[in-house]
Amino acid sequence: MNIYTFSKFLKYKLFSSHRKGHGIHSPFVFNLITKIFRNKITSPVVLRIEELRNKMLSDHRVIRVTDYGSGSQILRSNLREIYKLVKYSSIPAKYGRLLANLSAEFGRGEVIELGTSLGISASYLASISGETTIHTIEGCQETAKIAQDNFRTLKLDNIKLYKGTFDDMLSVLEDKKIHPGLVFIDGDHSKESVLRYFYRIVDMSDNETVIVLDDIHYSKEMGEAWTMIKQYEKVSLSIDIFRMGVIFFRSGLTHDDIIIRY
Repeated sequence: MNIYTFSKFLKYKLFSSHRKGHGIHSPFVFNLITKIFRNKITSPVVLRIEELRNKMLSDHRVIRVTDYGSGSQILRSNLREIYKLVKYSSIPAKYGRLLANLSAEFGRGEVIELGTSLGISASYLASISGETTIHTIEGCQETAKIAQDNFRTLKLDNIKLYKGTFDDMLSVLEDKKIHPGLVFIDGDHSKESVLRYFYRIVDMSDNETVIVLDDIHYSKEMGEAWTMIKQYEKVSLSIDIFRMGVIFFRSGLTHDDIIIRY
């Protein structure tokens, strides 16, 4: 954890609201916490995802990773062992379950993910509702190949994997007239890129779409991007759970920026 992230973590601990929703006045946010954030799902698919994760944590094969974004702060070389990618890059189970709950509640049949990596987060997004299609984009051919194998192993037929840059594949989704209910943005931690993807997603969305951004306090750049996104005129509610930020556009909400202990 770098100095910037550590300082943000201390602020998060000091100012975050109770994880059970105590002290939250908004009925929408209180219901979100009790129904979505505190729902610790243990479906058979979730158990299989974690079994697969544990298997990959023993996989010492080396692959060549292509980074189109700012790259990893920990894994500097493009030659990386699979178990290290799982350990340092894949989303933890705690947040995977949250993505699964958000997908089930807000996905509305179409979910977009920017940054497939080895497929753990996409698997969680697809795990609860087989009727929701997950459109996940990955620029690295090697990790995409492993992710595709993982989807087959988990028998998740509702995931469509697009191999290419985020910008190019977003154009493909725009041509397909995809209007997502939920979007998960990960895989690129530069301020300029995150903002560009966010604004493109907004153009594809409506006021019911929910956008989740990973690693919002990963660096000063990401913190600046998160601040600008929260201040965007169409945003009606932002929720900060330290690792992730959740953005809502829906009408009827009093504009607020809430920090929640998760």
